[in-house]
Amino acid sequence: MLPEAASYEELVRRFRWTVPAAFNIAEACCDRWADGSGRVALIHLPADGSTQRITFDALRSASARFANVLKAQGIGRGERVAVLLPQGPEAVLAHLAIYRLGAIAVPLFQLFGPDALEFRLRDSGTAGIVTDDLGLARLAGVRDRLADLRVILNVDGARPGVLSLWEMAERASDACPVAPTAADDPALIVYTSGTTGTPKGALHAHRTLLGHLPGVEMPQDLFPQPGDLFWTPADWAWIGGLLDVLLPSLFHGVPVLAHRMAKFDPERAFGIMAEHGVRNAFLPPTALRMMRQVADPVRYGHRLRSIGSGGETLGAETLDWGRAAFGLTINEFYGQTECNLVVSNCARLMPVRPGSMGRPVPGHEVAIIGTDGTSLQPGEAGMIAIRRPDPVMFLGYWNNPAATEAKFRGDWLVTGDTGSVDEEGYLTFLGRDDDVITSAGYRIGPGEVEDCLLKHPAVALAAVVGLPDAVRTEEVTAVVVPRSGIEAGPALATEIQAFVRERLAAHLYPRRVLFAETLPLTATGKVMRGVLRKTLGKDAAESDP
Repeated sequence: MLPEAASYEELVRRFRWTVPAAFNIAEACCDRWADGSGRVALIHLPADGSTQRITFDALRSASARFANVLKAQGIGRGERVAVLLPQGPEAVLAHLAIYRLGAIAVPLFQLFGPDALEFRLRDSGTAGIVTDDLGLARLAGVRDRLADLRVILNVDGARPGVLSLWEMAERASDACPVAPTAADDPALIVYTSGTTGTPKGALHAHRTLLGHLPGVEMPQDLFPQPGDLFWTPADWAWIGGLLDVLLPSLFHGVPVLAHRMAKFDPERAFGIMAEHGVRNAFLPPTALRMMRQVADPVRYGHRLRSIGSGGETLGAETLDWGRAAFGLTINEFYGQTECNLVVSNCARLMPVRPGSMGRPVPGHEVAIIGTDGTSLQPGEAGMIAIRRPDPVMFLGYWNNPAATEAKFRGDWLVTGDTGSVDEEGYLTFLGRDDDVITSAGYRIGPGEVEDCLLKHPAVALAAVVGLPDAVRTEEVTAVVVPRSGIEAGPALATEIQAFVRERLAAHLYPRRVLFAETLPLTATGKVMRGVLRKTLGKDAAESDP
């Protein structure tokens, strides 16, 4: 979508949005490339060590069969279908099948625990789920409480009350035309963390893929180029894996490397990128910090052309290491689930400044605004905001019009982040203006974790904050007031950690549990997380030798 240009200024001057009235992600990312030529769409590395090459022709045929299976089970246009699968062919096929029908995909992280899954499935009114045996195990305790759930399709075979997706797909027709959807018709719901209470479902239209393209192409040094091959360790359940890598690559006819990592292994990351000739990568800052610990990375002989990174600020040391390790400049970018990839660096077109997340991606109006919604002057700190309408911007929060309205100041979508801009348009992230925690690339809302903590029988009150951490940026920290008569100590802390990890997810549980007699509260009884964060940070600094 980005035009050829010799400078950032020329790129902005020449750019124009091209968003047709009718648009469907399945047609754009699959069917138009399925021309019988055998063009490779996916290179899958399963656990057995083999390599599978899957063509667009195969994706079209199999996704049409998947869609006909869903249709036969009564799934129709606008209904929500969850995808609870790891990186792999089935996840791609499920997404394409859902879009093909005009239904709405709900991507879910496979390591979510039962509480996290139950809320998202119930809130979205999910009618069907595509999953595997691991996902089934996590659903076991909650499926009977999901009134809207009618069908579960398992890629690993039939189970009691569960249908075998592949068995049914083999008997289904591979003729299933793409539903005629408008660009503004809903396509997926991605859940994002909030500062209080439960997560919110960001509803996105089919056009969000087109809106993402400039923000993918810019940090990947004008992607695509001949020979490109894209990979990320980020799970496709998150917007970073799905819409920063998978779908934009397929849109451009560029193959994607799919490899499930149960736990990120920096040695393995270097190895697979070199072995398979990966040319483009999205590597979150935490992954980069872990990769920095690998000795002599040049020995792997990688062929990377571009690396993009986002979610946390990259410093000069990481940029310098990237140049030494890869022979290129890592391009930092910025966005959030509701309005993604709106600011970026592009070393090919402009100087990359350490500490800056770049300049506005062409097509997006990004500004620093004050509390009254007016734009501030260069150098002034304020709220990072994006003006609507914008093709990448969400349609709103699912079933939550009040939260949608609160997200805007007039025509400005307010990100919840503070920043500043200089005279040349480079933006700098200064921090969150709310209590969302940034840890290992995830944005974690304390409310969901606190709600889970309060279900533990030993917990009377709980507050969750993020404290500085050298590797993760912030460490999820819980401050717990035990119930009367409960003995606080290491054993209870470990028990509480396991409780949250099992019910929510490994990235959500508190890695540190502290005990207190009271919590700082407002006059109306709300926890003052800012006071708590400041006190704990000061205590940690004073105790540091």
